[in-house]
Formats: sequence, C-alpha cells, structure tokens
Amino acid sequence: MENIVTHKVKKELSEIRLDQFLKNNISELSRTRIKKLIINGFLKLNSKIIIDPSYIVKENDICTLRIPEPTDAKPLGEKIKLEIIYEDNDLIVVNKQKGLVVHPAPGNPNKTLVNALINHCGISLSGIGGEKRPGIIHRLDKETSGLLVVAKNDKSHGGLAEQFKNHGRDGKLTRAYKAIVWGIPTFSSGIISTFIGRSDKNRKKMAVFSDEKYKSKKAVTHWKVLKKNNENNLALIECNLETGRTHQIRVHLDHISHPILGDPLYGYGYKTRINKLKSSVKILVEKQGNSQALHAYKLGFEHPSTGEKLIFETDPPENMKSIIESF
Repeated sequence: MENIVTHKVKKELSEIRLDQFLKNNISELSRTRIKKLIINGFLKLNSKIIIDPSYIVKENDICTLRIPEPTDAKPLGEKIKLEIIYEDNDLIVVNKQKGLVVHPAPGNPNKTLVNALINHCGISLSGIGGEKRPGIIHRLDKETSGLLVVAKNDKSHGGLAEQFKNHGRDGKLTRAYKAIVWGIPTFSSGIISTFIGRSDKNRKKMAVFSDEKYKSKKAVTHWKVLKKNNENNLALIECNLETGRTHQIRVHLDHISHPILGDPLYGYGYKTRINKLKSSVKILVEKQGNSQALHAYKLGFEHPSTGEKLIFETDPPENMKSIIESF
C-alpha cells in the first residue's frame, strides 16, 4: 500500500538539503531511496512538485513525500544453494561460493546471488530502491568466495551502506581477505597506495595509475604475510581494504609482482610457474584452474538496528584450504 508522509520544516532544521532533511525525519528510508523518489516526482514542496534533492529547505516549508508500494523484482527467484552464516529481519550474511555472480548483468541475467536471495527470503524483502529485491551493499567477483552482507530493508541498507562508504575508518567495518600469491614478498607487510582505473589495453581489466586520470580513483590496500612456502615459492597473504575499487586486491598484488594464484586476468607466466611446483602441490594448484585463490574470510560491522558489533569468519574453499595446509 502507498504511504504518504508530511513534515513541516522547523527553524532549527532549516537551511539543509531537502534529501537530508527528509532522511533526518524518515529513518526507515535510505538517503539514496529518498533522492530517487524526489527525482521521480514523488515529493511536493508547499503543494508543488520539486525534483531537486539539493534544494535548501526553509523554515515553514511543508514537504509531502509519496512512498509508492514496492513493485515486484525484475530478477526472479531461483533455487540456488546458499551457505547462510547469519540472518535476522534486517539483514542476511552469506558465504558466497566460487562461480556465483552477485548481481544480474549482461551476460549473467540469472543464476546469481540476487536470484537465490529472492527465492530464499520471499516476502521478507521490502522495497530496496523501489523493488522487492535484496539490498546489495558490496560485491565479490564471480570467482572470489567469501562473506557478503545483504540488506533486507531500506533502513538496514542505509546504515550498512554508510559503514561501507567509510571503509572501516570509523571503526565500525572490518573486511579481510586471504590470498595465495606467486612469490614470497621481501617484506612481511606493507601498504599499496595507487590510483586504479579501467585499462586502456584490455577493457576487462583494471590498471594502476600513478595519478588521478582516465577516471581512476584512489585505492589503498594493507597487506601482510601469514604463511610462506619457500619450497614452492608461494605465500599466503592477508589483505585489508581502505577503499573498495573493482578488482582492487587482484590489481594491487599483481602490481607488486605477486599475482594471485589461478587469477585468469592478472596472473601471468602461469604455465612456467606451475611446472616448478612439487608434485603434491602442483596437483592442487592445477585443480584451482582459472579461479583466483582469493577468499573474503572476515567481515564485521555494526548492526544498523541494534548497534551490536557483529563479526564473522569462514574458511576458504576446500581446494584453497588444502593448498594452504600444504605450506
């Protein structure tokens, strides 16, 4: 059912953006959702439709927002196996398996995590972005396994999105990955700070730039060595992200000449490297195939409704785990 809310601007709440004023007064909606509603003509200011979210509200302005009933999702629910780590009325944490795309897109219109979540959650999903679909806060590449949190409603979507936007700088968010890399780093830890943008040579790849150009963005990765396999010249690395760019860990580890084992895009000299491995490890690495040995093993955040600090950890997939145990 459609909902209509009206708020009069008080003096102490005036002189701020329209979307921010509404966000302050409608806690169950995310600011992104509010902006979209304004742009689409669902907001009347003093009885006239206004489509500018940046309008500065004045004292005694009357804002009337029409919140339409959520529509059915465009993606359909599909029965796909999910490893659910935690679930409540506001959010769900899953351990995504390798080979599963997170969101429908050209080339992957179905059989995605979103399709699986729509099937699993059913009517418990509310109107994220105006549709009955999961609120995807962050993504993992198709061949990257690990922990993902998904919002079930606008309020939790807004709260989680804000934490991911800050990338842990406020102490609320924790994200850590494990990666098996070719070669053993000279140092035990380090920080990689560059700009990342779309490669000019291969549009499927991202590339490192020394400064902000070609629409590149600042990217910072903190890394440390957890284990070494000197015999096979492999290392287990932990990475923590200060930013969240596309392919960030894969690009950055390749940038310091330690590409992720099995990475089909950024791993180079694969056949030469694999032929130097000892037989027992070589078999496991060959099983890894064109699938990067990268796992999002730790995820922590502040619950958007209760404020409770939640933290989760999972083991890597069996084959990656076996390679690590061979060290």
